[in-house]
Amino acid sequence: MDATGLSSERAAALLRESGPNVLPTAKPVRQWRKLLGELTHFFALMLWCAAALAFVGGLPELGVAIIVVVVVNGIFAHIQQERAQHAAAKLRALLPADVSVRRDGHIQRVHTSELVPGDAVVLTAGDRVPADVVLTVASGCAVDESMLTGESEAVAKASGDSAWGGTFLVNGDADAVVSHTGGNTRLAGISALTSGTVSPPTPLARELRRIVHIIATVALAVAGFFFLVSLLVGIPWQGAFLFAIGVAVALVPEGLLPTVTLSLAMGAQRMAARNALVRNLEAVETLGSTTFICTDKTGTLTQNRMNAVEVFTADGRAKVTGEGYQPEADIEGTGISAATRTALAARAASQGRAVLHGVEWRTAGDPMEAAIDVLARRLSGSAPVDAMPARRFAFDPRRRRESAIVGATLFVKGAPESVLALCGESAGAAAEEVEAMASRGLRVMAVAMRELPGPVQDWLGRLPEEAEVELTLLGLIALHDPPRPGVGEVIQTAREAGIRVGMITGDHPATAAAIAREIGLMGSPELVLEGSQFPEDEQILGALLDRDGIVVSRVSPEQKLRVAKALQSRGHVVAMTGDGVNDGPALQEADIGVAMGLSGTDVAREAADLVLLDDHFATIVAAIEQGRTTYSNIHRFLTYHLTDNVAELTPFVIWALSGGQFPLALGVLQILALDIGTDLLPALALGGEPPGRGVLKRPPERRHLMDRRLMFRVFCVLGPVEAAMEMTAFSVVLFGGGWTRGDPQDADLVMAASGAAFTAVVLGQLANAFACRSATLPPWKQGWLTNRLLLWAVLAEIGALAVCLYAVPVSAVLGHLPPPLLGFAVAALAVPAVLAADWAYKRLRRHGTKAG
Repeated sequence: MDATGLSSERAAALLRESGPNVLPTAKPVRQWRKLLGELTHFFALMLWCAAALAFVGGLPELGVAIIVVVVVNGIFAHIQQERAQHAAAKLRALLPADVSVRRDGHIQRVHTSELVPGDAVVLTAGDRVPADVVLTVASGCAVDESMLTGESEAVAKASGDSAWGGTFLVNGDADAVVSHTGGNTRLAGISALTSGTVSPPTPLARELRRIVHIIATVALAVAGFFFLVSLLVGIPWQGAFLFAIGVAVALVPEGLLPTVTLSLAMGAQRMAARNALVRNLEAVETLGSTTFICTDKTGTLTQNRMNAVEVFTADGRAKVTGEGYQPEADIEGTGISAATRTALAARAASQGRAVLHGVEWRTAGDPMEAAIDVLARRLSGSAPVDAMPARRFAFDPRRRRESAIVGATLFVKGAPESVLALCGESAGAAAEEVEAMASRGLRVMAVAMRELPGPVQDWLGRLPEEAEVELTLLGLIALHDPPRPGVGEVIQTAREAGIRVGMITGDHPATAAAIAREIGLMGSPELVLEGSQFPEDEQILGALLDRDGIVVSRVSPEQKLRVAKALQSRGHVVAMTGDGVNDGPALQEADIGVAMGLSGTDVAREAADLVLLDDHFATIVAAIEQGRTTYSNIHRFLTYHLTDNVAELTPFVIWALSGGQFPLALGVLQILALDIGTDLLPALALGGEPPGRGVLKRPPERRHLMDRRLMFRVFCVLGPVEAAMEMTAFSVVLFGGGWTRGDPQDADLVMAASGAAFTAVVLGQLANAFACRSATLPPWKQGWLTNRLLLWAVLAEIGALAVCLYAVPVSAVLGHLPPPLLGFAVAALAVPAVLAADWAYKRLRRHGTKAG
C-alpha cells in the first residue's frame, strides 16, 4: 500500500474496476405487492372463498359485503404497517460526502463514492472514516467504533491498525490507505446481515393461523354434513349445495379480522402515548408474550452520559453530584480547591467539551473529556477559559496518556498505571485508591503536572517521553455512566411479570458487571460471559444463556444474532434492544426488536419493531403491559365472536335434525348482519379494554388463544344459553301464531319469528359483551362504567337492531319482520340468562380453583 497517493488516471481506472464506494442496496418491494400481501394471507383467502361461494350460491349481497370487509381491512392494515425497511439506505447516510485524499502529489477533496482501494486519505479528529482503511501514520488516534461494536469507549489506534468505514476519529490525526470500498467493507457486511435476516412469524400470527385453520376445517366439515343431510331429506343436490354454502359462510367470523387489526391499532396508539412507537402492528401482541429481554447497557440502562463523580487528592476527597451535563451540582468533601486544580489540569489536557445546543447540553468530542469539562465547570463555579496549548501530545496506546503544554506547565492525564509510574513519591497511596474506585465500577483517570524548566520553545520539538517525566500527581478522577433513575425497580417489575432480563453489551466485562450489580440486574450466582467464550454448539449456548440476570459482554453483531437464536430455540419470545448499526441484524432476528429513538441510529430504528421515544428501559415494561392487555383483549372478543357463532349455527342444526320440517330461525344474510353489523362495535370496544390490575403480576400467557377454557366457556356455557333463548323466542312466536309441525309455513309468521330470534341473539350478545370483559369477575364487580367505549358500542348495537327490524328496505333484504310484543319479551330474557350463566360459571370455576 502506497501512502503517497494515486494519480488521477490510476484512480479513475481503479474506480472503473472496483465500482463506486457505495453500499449495495436491496431492491425495494413495490407498494402494490405489499398491499396484495395484506389481501392474500390465509384468513383473507378464506374470506375470498366465502365471497365466491356466496356469488355461486345466488347471494350477491353477501358476496359484496364480504369483499368490502376484506378490502377495507387490507387497506387499513397496509396503512398501519407501511414503514419501509430501508436499513441499507440509512447505512449509506453514515458515510461522509467528501474526504481529503492525496492525488497527483497534493491533497484534494473528492466525493466518497469516488474513493478506490489504494487511495491515501487524510483524517483529522471528528472526521468520519469513509471506507475500510489501514492507518499508515497515527498521532494520538482514538476511533469511536460503538456503531459497529457496541463498545462505548473510543478505541486507541496506532500505525498499522485498521479502521472501519462509518466510524469516526475522536482524537488525533491520521494518514491512511483505503483497503476496501463499497460492498466489500465491514459496514456492508452488517448491512447484508440485516437485509438477509427474516423476522420469524409473531406469536399472534401463529395463533391466528391456527384459529383460521380450525375454523376453516370446522366450516367445511359442517357444510359437508349439512349437504348430506339436505340430500337425505329430499332436497335436490343443487339446492343442497347452495344450502351448504350458506352454512359455511355462516360459520366464518367475518368481523374477526377487522377486530384484530383495529384492536392492535388501538394498542399501538396507547403505546405511542407512553413513548413506545410501534412499527409493526403484530409487535403489540408479541410484546405481551415476551419471556426474555436482552437489553443493551449504554443508553438503555444507563444515561449514556459519562459523569465525573469523585476527585481524590492528597488534601482529601471531593464528591460531585449533578444532573447530566448541567453545570449545577452539589459538592461535598475536603480538599475542594485541590480537586478543582486537578479538574482544570485534566481539562487542559483534553479536547472534548460539553456544549449547549438550545436548552440541551450535548457532547462535542470524547464523552469522557466532556465529563471532565463539566467537572471543571462545577468545581470552579464558572466556564474555564480555553487557553490555546503551545503543544499537545495526543493520546498514544503505548503511553496510555496524553498531555498539553499550556504556558510553562505540562498537564498530563491518563491511565493510572501509566501516570503514577512517573510521579515518584507524590503518588503516595494513590494506587490503593485506584483499586478501591475500580472495584466500585468506576473508571479512574490520573492527573499530573510538571513545571517545565527553561524556555517553553525548547520543549515544543521534544518527544512526549522527554517531557512527561518527574511528574507531580495532582489527583485521581473517577467517572461513572449513571444508571437511569428507577431502572432497578423496573427490572424487578419485569421479573415479577415472569420475564427474564439479561445484559448484552459490547463493553468491558468488569464495567458491565459493575453496572449490573448496581442496578440489581446481576443474577445469583453471578455469570459474566464474553462473546469470545461462546461454545460452538447452539444447544449448549442456549442452556448457558437461559438464566435470569446473565451479563454478556464484548459481543459482535454475529454473536448477538446467535444470542437471539439460541434463546428462541429454548422456547423464549425474545425482545432485543439496541441503538447502533451493529444491532440491526439481531433486532430483526428477535421476536421483538426494540430500538432507541433518541440515541439510536436510523439503521437500528428501521430494523426494529418498536422504537422507544425516550430510550428508557421502563418504557419497554410499559409496552409489555399494554401488549399483555392487547392479548387479553383479543381473547375477550374472540370469546364474544365465537359465542355468536354457536347461536348462528343452532338453527341449521335444528333444521337438519327435524329433517327440514322445522323452519330456519336465521338466514345467511341475518348472520352476516350479526357478524359485521351489530357485533363489530362491541367487539372493538372489548379490544380497547384498559389494562387491569395485576397484568404484570403474572407470567406471560403461554396458552393458545383458542384453548380448552375458552372453548368450554363458548360451547358449553355462553353459546348454548344464547342459542336456547334464540330458539325459545323463535318458537314462542311461531307456535303462538298457530303453526304446528307439518303445517305449511306462513311466510309472515316465520319472518316475525325470525325477527324475534334475531333480537334474542343481539340482546344476548349485548349481555355477552359485558360478560367477556373478565374471565373471573361478573360485570357488576368490574363497574358498568369503567369501559365507556363499550357503553357507546352497546347503544350503537341497540340502534343497529332497530334499523334492522324497522327499516323496511333493510328488514326486507335480511328476510325478517319486527316480532310481536311477546317475542320481544322472550328475546329480552336473553340478557339476564346470559349474565346468570356467566356468573354461575365464574363462581364454580373460582371455587374449583380454590379447591385445587
